[in-house]
Amino acid sequence: MSFPVSAGRPNYSGNFIPEIWSGKLIENFYDATVLAAISNTDYEGEIRNMGDTVNIRTTPEITIKTYVKGQTLSVENPDKPKLQLVIDKGEYFACVEDDVDKVQSDINLMDTWSKDASERMKIKIDQRVLTDVLPDISALNKGASAGRISANINLGTTASPVAVSKTNVLEYIVDIGTVLDEANAPEGDRFIIIPAKMAGLIKKSDLKDASLTGDSVSVLRNGRLGMIDRFTVYMSHNLSVASGGKFNLIAGHKMGFTFASQMTNMETIRSETTFGNIIRGLQVYGYKVVKPEALAQGVVTLS
Repeated sequence: MSFPVSAGRPNYSGNFIPEIWSGKLIENFYDATVLAAISNTDYEGEIRNMGDTVNIRTTPEITIKTYVKGQTLSVENPDKPKLQLVIDKGEYFACVEDDVDKVQSDINLMDTWSKDASERMKIKIDQRVLTDVLPDISALNKGASAGRISANINLGTTASPVAVSKTNVLEYIVDIGTVLDEANAPEGDRFIIIPAKMAGLIKKSDLKDASLTGDSVSVLRNGRLGMIDRFTVYMSHNLSVASGGKFNLIAGHKMGFTFASQMTNMETIRSETTFGNIIRGLQVYGYKVVKPEALAQGVVTLS
């Protein structure tokens, strides 16, 4: 049997059409992860396995008393509260590279799969942590009457989010900064995590004063988000989103919550059910809000 020669095509004989496998892979795109940048990771080196508990010592609050000449001093024994960071969560992956695929491939699939799994683990952990910490943020630093002193700054609620646009996006960020100021949160190492659309609103806003970003070039001129009102601005797709496009923003100081994670197992074993090698990994982690007053939550819709 033979096939007719078509214009521009080689002349194949028989029913075999050769296939060429490229030695390159199309790279995956990954959501940016932010936990390492916004959290306290001081205890990460102290964990080994799921179920480990890290005891965190805290500084007690010393009571200041008014002194009257000749009085007997009242001596206190400051309470030394202890927090526990429990490493009770884990994520894993397991996949098999068939021997046939290995023979036919000139690409190290195991390394590629390991890289992809590692990135997707970080994304899943980010999504979980950025949602789970919300209830533990100080009630004074969120809602329609936020502010430890003023109690009248509207950061939004799920029932009544703040409508943020390019005309008020900067004012909203400044309001979150004011809430943290009233909570005595340190000014250095502050962060705010916003969705991509809100980042776009900032770029469209009237941010002509380059000093707001701590940059010598205006955001409108170079399109880069840096510092705004003492916040390092991070864009993330991993923020919690309620129905109706209500985004839960998180801002604060990195001492607000602690996060510890470790890849405790990464191994390659021979499959018992097929001809191939199994690669699998386990990552354990834990997180805890340790200073609720150092964090703030906003709920917004974006237009």
